[in-house]
Amino acid sequence: MRGRTVILLCCTLLAAAPAAAQERMYKCVDARGKVYYTQVPPPECLGRDTQELNKSGTLIRKNPAVLSPAQEQAREAERRKKLEDEERSREERRKNLALLNTYSSEKDIEDARARALAEAQGGIDDTERSIAGAQKRRQELESEKEFYVKKPMPFKLKQEIANNEIQIRNQTVLLDAKKKEISRVNAKYDADKRRYIELTGGKPASQRR
Repeated sequence: MRGRTVILLCCTLLAAAPAAAQERMYKCVDARGKVYYTQVPPPECLGRDTQELNKSGTLIRKNPAVLSPAQEQAREAERRKKLEDEERSREERRKNLALLNTYSSEKDIEDARARALAEAQGGIDDTERSIAGAQKRRQELESEKEFYVKKPMPFKLKQEIANNEIQIRNQTVLLDAKKKEISRVNAKYDADKRRYIELTGGKPASQRR
C-alpha cells in the first residue's frame, strides 16, 4: 500500500511539471530588436539575456546571457566607453558652467585677455633685463680674463664665468618659454570667447533668459 502511494505521488509530480512549465514564458529580444514571448527561448535569442515571466506576465527572474570570452571583452569595452563618455559629458558641463560664472560678457573675456597678456609681457621684460645684465657681466669677466693670459686664472673667477654662462643659458630658455606663453594666452581666450558665444549667443548675463 505504501509503495503504491509513493508511485502515485511521483506520477502526480511528473504530470504537474509540464503544466507548471506551460504557465511560464520567456521574453527576449534578438539582435534586430524583435521581441519574443515563447515557452522555450528561441534560437534567435541564443547568447542574449532572457526573462522568465509567469502566466500573468510578472517577471520571475532574469537570465543573463552566457558570453564567450570575446563577447565578455566587447561588453567590458563598451561599458568602459560608456563611462568615459559620461565622464566627458560631466566635465564639459562643469567647464561650461565655470565659463558662464566667470564671464558676463565678451568684454569681460577681452579684459581678462589683456590682463593675462600684460602679465606675460611683464615676465618677458624682466627676463630680457636679466639676460642683458648677465651679458654685461660677461663682458666684464672677459676683460678680467685678459689679465690671466700668461698666468693661472683664480678659481673664483673661473667659477663666476661658469655661473654667468649658466645664468645666460637658463634665462634664454626661460625667455623662449615666456614668449610662447603669449600664444597660449591668446589661444585660451580665443577658445573661451568662441565657447561663450556658442553658449549665450553673444548676449551678456543681463540679457539672457
